[in-house]
Amino acid sequence: MIRVGITGGIGSGKTFVCKKIEALGFPVYYCDDEAKRLMVEDENIVKGLVGLIGSDSYIMNEEQSGIQLNNPIIAKYLFASSGHVQKVNSLVHPRVKADFLNWASRQKGKAVFMESAILFEAHFQDVVDRTILVTAPVDVKIERAMLRDHTSREQIESRMRQQQDGSAIASQVDYLVLNDGVADVDAQLRHILKLILE
Repeated sequence: MIRVGITGGIGSGKTFVCKKIEALGFPVYYCDDEAKRLMVEDENIVKGLVGLIGSDSYIMNEEQSGIQLNNPIIAKYLFASSGHVQKVNSLVHPRVKADFLNWASRQKGKAVFMESAILFEAHFQDVVDRTILVTAPVDVKIERAMLRDHTSREQIESRMRQQQDGSAIASQVDYLVLNDGVADVDAQLRHILKLILE
């Protein structure tokens, strides 16, 4: 089975492309969603976060009879220092990698996909065989993100500056998908999947 990583900056349309891949019958692992799940379910992460931040990292969810992240407390810790971000990432990212590999081993078919905005920053490329970058012109990405997040151009541009530069990533990936609203994404995916599966 071939494992494929998909990445792209804010507004590039990674999820749009991944939904097309799922429609073609290939399973997709969404790292951000699974990381949020693991931060509540994985004992190693829970113990680690409590050790770093304190017992108020979590609160009881009475409806679900379980714990949930205390997001304001977590956010306060993360925003206080880039070193704090690295400490949390060092807890979460290895567990996401392990969970992905476990998930992939249970799938059927010739290929599985991992979607992650931070594929290279988190070193998730270590657990995939091929990589795809979804890209679009900057103005298109900004407009999409503003519509999706109901936020200002300045806020989106600020978030973009915090992400790894797309041109730097482009030199590291195996395939590019141009998702500018004009190019035929389906045709590009069919071509890439043919190359990957061969």
